[in-house]
Amino acid sequence: MIVFLLILTAVVLGGSYFAYRMAFHFPKELRNQIPSTSSSQYDPYRTRMKEIFEELSRRPCETVTIRSRDGLTLSGRYYHTAEGAPLDICFHGYKSHPFTDFSGGSGLCIEMGHNVLLIDQRAHHASEGKAITFGIQERWDALSWVDYAIDRFGSDVKITLYGISMGGATVLMAAGLPLPEQVKGIIADCPYAKAEDIILDVGHKMHYPPGLIRPFLHLGAFLFGGFRLNETDAVRSVQNTKVPIVIIHGEADSFVPCAMSEAVEKANPSMVRRFTFPGADHGISYLVDEQRYRRIVTDFTNEILE
Repeated sequence: MIVFLLILTAVVLGGSYFAYRMAFHFPKELRNQIPSTSSSQYDPYRTRMKEIFEELSRRPCETVTIRSRDGLTLSGRYYHTAEGAPLDICFHGYKSHPFTDFSGGSGLCIEMGHNVLLIDQRAHHASEGKAITFGIQERWDALSWVDYAIDRFGSDVKITLYGISMGGATVLMAAGLPLPEQVKGIIADCPYAKAEDIILDVGHKMHYPPGLIRPFLHLGAFLFGGFRLNETDAVRSVQNTKVPIVIIHGEADSFVPCAMSEAVEKANPSMVRRFTFPGADHGISYLVDEQRYRRIVTDFTNEILE
Protein backbone atom coordinates (compact mmCIF):
# COMPACT_ATOMS: atom_id res chain seq x y z
CA MET A 1 0.00 0.00 0.00
CA ILE A 2 2.80 2.43 0.89
CA VAL A 3 4.55 1.71 -2.39
CA PHE A 4 1.31 2.30 -4.29
CA LEU A 5 0.73 5.62 -2.52
CA LEU A 6 4.28 6.72 -3.24
CA ILE A 7 3.88 5.86 -6.92
CA LEU A 8 0.51 7.65 -7.05
CA THR A 9 1.97 10.72 -5.37
CA ALA A 10 4.87 10.74 -7.81
CA VAL A 11 2.50 10.47 -10.77
CA VAL A 12 0.27 13.28 -9.49
CA LEU A 13 3.17 15.59 -8.67
CA GLY A 14 4.97 14.75 -11.89
CA GLY A 15 1.87 15.34 -13.99
CA SER A 16 1.13 18.59 -12.18
CA TYR A 17 4.67 19.87 -12.66
CA PHE A 18 4.56 18.94 -16.34
CA ALA A 19 1.29 20.85 -16.71
CA TYR A 20 2.80 23.84 -14.90
CA ARG A 21 5.87 23.87 -17.13
CA MET A 22 3.81 23.55 -20.30
CA ALA A 23 1.16 26.17 -19.51
CA PHE A 24 2.47 28.62 -16.93
CA HIS A 25 6.28 28.64 -17.12
CA PHE A 26 8.26 30.92 -19.44
CA PRO A 27 12.03 30.20 -19.38
CA LYS A 28 14.06 33.34 -18.69
CA GLU A 29 16.35 32.68 -21.64
CA LEU A 30 13.36 32.97 -24.01
CA ARG A 31 11.68 36.02 -22.50
CA ASN A 32 13.51 38.68 -24.49
CA GLN A 33 13.03 37.06 -27.88
CA ILE A 34 10.62 38.72 -30.28
CA PRO A 35 8.07 36.04 -31.26
CA SER A 36 7.51 35.35 -34.93
CA THR A 37 4.32 34.29 -36.71
CA SER A 38 4.47 31.37 -39.11
CA SER A 39 0.81 31.09 -40.12
CA SER A 40 0.20 31.71 -43.82
CA GLN A 41 -2.74 33.96 -42.87
CA TYR A 42 -0.18 36.58 -41.81
CA ASP A 43 1.65 36.57 -45.16
CA PRO A 44 -0.32 39.42 -46.82
CA TYR A 45 0.45 41.69 -43.86
CA ARG A 46 4.13 41.01 -43.20
CA THR A 47 5.35 44.15 -44.95
CA ARG A 48 2.96 46.33 -42.96
CA MET A 49 3.83 44.45 -39.75
CA LYS A 50 7.53 45.13 -40.29
CA GLU A 51 6.83 48.77 -41.07
CA ILE A 52 4.84 49.52 -37.92
CA PHE A 53 7.17 47.41 -35.76
CA GLU A 54 10.17 49.44 -36.90
CA GLU A 55 8.24 52.69 -36.42
CA LEU A 56 7.52 51.81 -32.78
CA SER A 57 11.11 50.63 -32.22
CA ARG A 58 12.39 54.06 -33.27
CA ARG A 59 10.15 56.02 -30.91
CA PRO A 60 11.92 57.42 -27.84
CA CYS A 61 10.61 56.07 -24.57
CA GLU A 62 11.27 56.04 -20.85
CA THR A 63 11.70 52.78 -18.96
CA VAL A 64 9.57 52.77 -15.81
CA THR A 65 9.12 50.21 -13.03
CA ILE A 66 6.67 49.55 -10.23
CA ARG A 67 6.26 46.98 -7.44
CA SER A 68 3.38 44.56 -7.75
CA ARG A 69 1.16 43.77 -4.80
CA ASP A 70 3.06 40.52 -4.27
CA GLY A 71 6.48 42.18 -4.40
CA LEU A 72 7.58 41.76 -8.03
CA THR A 73 9.35 44.45 -10.02
CA LEU A 74 7.30 45.12 -13.14
CA SER A 75 8.66 47.06 -16.08
CA GLY A 76 7.13 49.19 -18.81
CA ARG A 77 7.94 51.70 -21.56
CA TYR A 78 6.36 55.15 -21.41
CA TYR A 79 5.84 57.13 -24.63
CA HIS A 80 5.14 60.80 -24.02
CA THR A 81 2.95 62.72 -26.44
CA ALA A 82 1.70 65.74 -24.51
CA GLU A 83 1.29 67.06 -20.98
CA GLY A 84 -2.18 66.38 -19.62
CA ALA A 85 -3.06 63.97 -22.44
CA PRO A 86 -5.11 60.80 -21.81
CA LEU A 87 -3.06 57.71 -20.99
CA ASP A 88 -3.47 54.31 -22.62
CA ILE A 89 -1.98 51.43 -20.61
CA CYS A 90 -1.37 48.47 -22.92
CA PHE A 91 -1.05 44.78 -22.02
CA HIS A 92 0.45 42.24 -24.43
CA GLY A 93 -0.40 38.56 -24.87
CA TYR A 94 0.85 35.18 -23.71
CA LYS A 95 4.60 34.72 -24.27
CA SER A 96 4.45 37.66 -26.63
CA HIS A 97 5.98 41.13 -26.71
CA PRO A 98 4.51 44.64 -26.54
CA PHE A 99 6.37 45.60 -29.72
CA THR A 100 4.67 42.89 -31.76
CA ASP A 101 1.25 43.12 -30.13
CA PHE A 102 1.04 46.93 -30.00
CA SER A 103 3.02 48.16 -32.98
CA GLY A 104 -0.23 49.20 -34.62
CA GLY A 105 -2.36 49.96 -31.59
CA SER A 106 0.19 52.15 -29.85
CA GLY A 107 0.76 54.13 -33.03
CA LEU A 108 -2.97 54.72 -33.26
CA CYS A 109 -3.07 55.85 -29.62
CA ILE A 110 -0.21 58.30 -30.20
CA GLU A 111 -1.89 59.63 -33.35
CA MET A 112 -4.98 60.35 -31.23
CA GLY A 113 -2.77 62.49 -28.99
CA HIS A 114 -2.58 60.03 -26.10
CA ASN A 115 0.37 59.15 -23.93
CA VAL A 116 1.11 55.42 -23.99
CA LEU A 117 2.45 52.97 -21.43
CA LEU A 118 3.45 49.58 -22.86
CA ILE A 119 3.97 47.18 -20.00
CA ASP A 120 5.81 43.88 -19.78
CA GLN A 121 3.43 41.42 -18.18
CA ARG A 122 4.74 39.51 -15.16
CA ALA A 123 7.10 36.66 -16.08
CA HIS A 124 7.78 38.37 -19.43
CA HIS A 125 10.86 40.30 -20.58
CA ALA A 126 12.07 42.81 -17.96
CA SER A 127 9.29 42.07 -15.47
CA GLU A 128 9.86 39.61 -12.65
CA GLY A 129 7.67 36.60 -11.93
CA LYS A 130 7.90 32.83 -12.08
CA ALA A 131 4.46 32.04 -13.49
CA ILE A 132 2.15 33.32 -16.21
CA THR A 133 -1.30 33.26 -14.62
CA PHE A 134 -3.45 34.05 -17.67
CA GLY A 135 -4.81 37.30 -16.22
CA ILE A 136 -5.61 36.07 -12.73
CA GLN A 137 -2.68 37.75 -10.97
CA GLU A 138 -2.05 40.09 -13.89
CA ARG A 139 -5.36 41.85 -13.26
CA TRP A 140 -3.94 43.09 -9.95
CA ASP A 141 -0.84 44.26 -11.82
CA ALA A 142 -3.13 46.30 -14.06
CA LEU A 143 -4.57 48.00 -10.98
CA SER A 144 -1.03 48.69 -9.73
CA TRP A 145 -0.15 50.34 -13.05
CA VAL A 146 -3.29 52.47 -12.77
CA ASP A 147 -2.25 53.56 -9.27
CA TYR A 148 1.21 54.42 -10.62
CA ALA A 149 -0.32 56.51 -13.41
CA ILE A 150 -2.52 58.48 -11.01
CA ASP A 151 0.42 59.11 -8.67
CA ARG A 152 2.58 60.30 -11.57
CA PHE A 153 0.15 62.22 -13.74
CA GLY A 154 -2.35 63.41 -11.15
CA SER A 155 -5.95 62.76 -10.26
CA ASP A 156 -7.18 64.39 -13.48
CA VAL A 157 -5.57 61.78 -15.76
CA LYS A 158 -7.98 59.86 -17.98
CA ILE A 159 -6.96 56.23 -18.46
CA THR A 160 -7.91 53.55 -20.97
CA LEU A 161 -6.85 49.94 -20.37
CA TYR A 162 -6.02 48.23 -23.67
CA GLY A 163 -5.10 44.55 -24.03
CA ILE A 164 -4.53 41.97 -26.74
CA SER A 165 -5.06 38.19 -26.35
CA MET A 166 -4.06 37.35 -22.76
CA GLY A 167 -3.67 41.09 -22.27
CA GLY A 168 -7.28 41.46 -23.39
CA ALA A 169 -8.36 38.90 -20.83
CA THR A 170 -6.23 40.71 -18.23
CA VAL A 171 -7.97 44.06 -18.69
CA LEU A 172 -11.39 42.37 -18.74
CA MET A 173 -10.59 40.62 -15.45
CA ALA A 174 -9.40 43.96 -14.06
CA ALA A 175 -12.92 45.27 -14.74
CA GLY A 176 -14.06 43.22 -11.74
CA LEU A 177 -11.71 45.08 -9.38
CA PRO A 178 -12.42 48.43 -7.67
CA LEU A 179 -10.94 50.48 -10.49
CA PRO A 180 -10.48 54.19 -9.77
CA GLU A 181 -12.74 56.67 -11.54
CA GLN A 182 -9.79 57.72 -13.69
CA VAL A 183 -10.22 54.49 -15.70
CA LYS A 184 -12.68 55.59 -18.35
CA GLY A 185 -12.80 52.54 -20.60
CA ILE A 186 -11.38 49.17 -21.60
CA ILE A 187 -10.43 47.84 -25.04
CA ALA A 188 -9.92 44.09 -25.36
CA ASP A 189 -8.66 42.66 -28.65
CA CYS A 190 -9.15 38.88 -29.19
CA PRO A 191 -9.55 37.98 -25.50
CA TYR A 192 -10.55 34.60 -24.09
CA ALA A 193 -13.31 34.29 -21.52
CA LYS A 194 -11.77 31.75 -19.14
CA ALA A 195 -8.15 30.72 -18.59
CA GLU A 196 -9.02 27.05 -18.22
CA ASP A 197 -10.99 27.01 -21.47
CA ILE A 198 -8.22 28.49 -23.62
CA ILE A 199 -5.58 26.17 -22.11
CA LEU A 200 -7.75 23.10 -22.64
CA ASP A 201 -8.64 24.22 -26.16
CA VAL A 202 -4.97 24.60 -27.10
CA GLY A 203 -4.17 21.32 -25.34
CA HIS A 204 -6.88 19.56 -27.32
CA LYS A 205 -5.30 20.83 -30.57
CA MET A 206 -2.05 19.27 -29.33
CA HIS A 207 -3.91 15.98 -28.73
CA TYR A 208 -3.98 16.19 -24.92
CA PRO A 209 -7.34 14.86 -23.63
CA PRO A 210 -9.05 17.70 -21.71
CA GLY A 211 -10.53 15.41 -19.08
CA LEU A 212 -7.11 14.02 -18.25
CA ILE A 213 -5.11 17.25 -18.11
CA ARG A 214 -7.70 19.43 -16.31
CA PRO A 215 -6.92 18.27 -12.74
CA PHE A 216 -3.17 18.47 -13.39
CA LEU A 217 -3.55 22.05 -14.66
CA HIS A 218 -5.35 23.15 -11.51
CA LEU A 219 -2.95 21.37 -9.21
CA GLY A 220 0.11 22.57 -11.11
CA ALA A 221 -1.11 26.18 -11.02
CA PHE A 222 -1.68 25.95 -7.26
CA LEU A 223 1.39 23.97 -6.19
CA PHE A 224 4.02 25.46 -8.49
CA GLY A 225 2.50 28.72 -9.70
CA GLY A 226 0.96 29.88 -6.44
CA PHE A 227 -2.49 30.73 -7.83
CA ARG A 228 -5.91 29.18 -8.37
CA LEU A 229 -6.83 28.75 -12.02
CA ASN A 230 -10.55 29.21 -11.37
CA GLU A 231 -10.19 32.20 -9.04
CA THR A 232 -11.83 34.47 -11.60
CA ASP A 233 -12.48 34.87 -15.32
CA ALA A 234 -13.46 37.57 -17.78
CA VAL A 235 -17.16 36.64 -17.76
CA ARG A 236 -17.54 36.96 -14.00
CA SER A 237 -15.40 40.09 -13.92
CA VAL A 238 -17.46 42.14 -16.39
CA GLN A 239 -20.90 41.16 -15.09
CA ASN A 240 -21.25 44.12 -12.75
CA THR A 241 -18.70 46.57 -14.12
CA LYS A 242 -19.67 50.16 -14.81
CA VAL A 243 -16.64 50.75 -17.06
CA PRO A 244 -17.48 50.86 -20.80
CA ILE A 245 -15.84 48.04 -22.75
CA VAL A 246 -15.15 47.42 -26.42
CA ILE A 247 -14.16 43.95 -27.62
CA ILE A 248 -12.57 43.38 -31.04
CA HIS A 249 -12.12 39.85 -32.40
CA GLY A 250 -11.11 38.28 -35.68
CA GLU A 251 -13.65 35.79 -37.00
CA ALA A 252 -10.86 33.53 -38.33
CA ASP A 253 -8.90 33.50 -35.07
CA SER A 254 -7.03 30.19 -34.98
CA PHE A 255 -5.77 30.58 -31.40
CA VAL A 256 -8.59 32.15 -29.37
CA PRO A 257 -11.92 31.14 -30.94
CA CYS A 258 -14.08 34.15 -31.71
CA ALA A 259 -16.95 32.58 -29.75
CA MET A 260 -14.98 32.95 -26.51
CA SER A 261 -15.36 36.73 -26.46
CA GLU A 262 -19.07 36.41 -27.26
CA ALA A 263 -19.60 34.97 -23.77
CA VAL A 264 -18.05 38.12 -22.29
CA GLU A 265 -20.33 40.34 -24.34
CA LYS A 266 -23.40 38.42 -23.20
CA ALA A 267 -22.36 38.76 -19.55
CA ASN A 268 -23.02 42.52 -19.59
CA PRO A 269 -24.45 43.71 -22.92
CA SER A 270 -25.26 47.16 -21.54
CA MET A 271 -21.56 47.90 -20.95
CA VAL A 272 -19.85 45.67 -23.55
CA ARG A 273 -19.82 46.28 -27.28
CA ARG A 274 -18.22 43.69 -29.54
CA PHE A 275 -16.99 44.04 -33.12
CA THR A 276 -15.81 41.10 -35.22
CA PHE A 277 -13.55 41.20 -38.28
CA PRO A 278 -14.19 38.69 -41.09
CA GLY A 279 -11.06 36.86 -42.24
CA ALA A 280 -8.87 38.11 -39.38
CA ASP A 281 -6.62 35.62 -37.60
CA HIS A 282 -5.37 36.05 -34.06
CA GLY A 283 -4.47 39.64 -33.18
CA ILE A 284 -4.47 41.05 -36.72
CA SER A 285 -7.87 42.68 -37.01
CA TYR A 286 -5.98 45.99 -37.14
CA LEU A 287 -4.07 44.81 -40.21
CA VAL A 288 -7.02 43.19 -41.99
CA ASP A 289 -9.16 46.33 -41.89
CA GLU A 290 -7.09 49.18 -40.52
CA GLN A 291 -9.59 51.87 -41.41
CA ARG A 292 -12.48 50.16 -39.56
CA TYR A 293 -10.30 49.27 -36.57
CA ARG A 294 -9.14 52.88 -36.29
CA ARG A 295 -12.72 54.12 -36.49
CA ILE A 296 -13.93 51.77 -33.75
CA VAL A 297 -11.12 52.68 -31.36
CA THR A 298 -11.25 56.40 -32.15
CA ASP A 299 -15.04 56.64 -31.75
CA PHE A 300 -14.92 54.71 -28.48
CA THR A 301 -12.13 56.76 -26.93
CA ASN A 302 -13.67 60.03 -28.05
CA GLU A 303 -16.90 58.94 -26.37
CA ILE A 304 -15.43 57.85 -23.04
CA LEU A 305 -12.97 60.74 -22.76
CA GLU A 306 -15.50 63.54 -23.29
